[in-house]
Amino acid sequence: MGYSIVFIVCSLLVVLQLSTVAGKGKAIIGSPSLAPAPAPGPEYTNLTDLLSVAGPFHTFLNYLESTKVIDTFQSQANDTEEGITLFVPKDSAFASLKKPTISNLTSDKLKSLCLFHALPHYYSLADFKNLSDMSPINTFAGGNLFSLNFTYDSGTVHLNSGWSRTKVSSAVRTTFPVAVYQVDKVLLPEAIFGTDLPPMPAPAPAPETDIAPTADSPAADQTGKARAAASPDSSSPSASHRMMSWGILNHLVLAIAGGFLVLL
Repeated sequence: MGYSIVFIVCSLLVVLQLSTVAGKGKAIIGSPSLAPAPAPGPEYTNLTDLLSVAGPFHTFLNYLESTKVIDTFQSQANDTEEGITLFVPKDSAFASLKKPTISNLTSDKLKSLCLFHALPHYYSLADFKNLSDMSPINTFAGGNLFSLNFTYDSGTVHLNSGWSRTKVSSAVRTTFPVAVYQVDKVLLPEAIFGTDLPPMPAPAPAPETDIAPTADSPAADQTGKARAAASPDSSSPSASHRMMSWGILNHLVLAIAGGFLVLL
């Protein structure tokens, strides 16, 4: 009887153990695998809001909005994998324009001028060092006459459009997919303003210095002798003084000769 109870208890324990293992196996087999979390997408950047508060860029922003170029730039920034690089002139850059002026441009040329201030790719400041070796670089306006030349010199980025020569004065935003750099001048393309480039300002002439030699130098001694020889106040008589002396001497000789004739 005692053995029967022990056998029943052991059998129950074995059954319970097997059911537990089976249950765990089903849980492991039936559990779904966890997929990796998707990488976060690039941050959305509203270019209108950015240019409105980032600096004195109201004139340029007005041109972008009036020509609808702001929509093209916005689509490039957030709907492509290339990103965009903008060169934004300050309001003072537009105010200082004298000749040529952009107030008389047609709507198509004004649109091309706005597109000329962007590259259809994101470039950080460090990228311009390599970009200078690849110049000229086509802008959003397209074509060789709408290209920019870059020069990277000790951390400073210089831009040359033919008509305009300026530099990046500050970085407004450098986070992918949008890079915005402030420039001091409006970028004027040759395709709009022609190839008759404005003359470069002539360098200021160096001041002439007339340094007199010291009194002890040989040059001073020679110069002093030359000036003494050429001076009208020197010991050698002038031509008029010599003529006067000869006239007086002739009169004296004639007077003495006349006196001798009278005595004879």
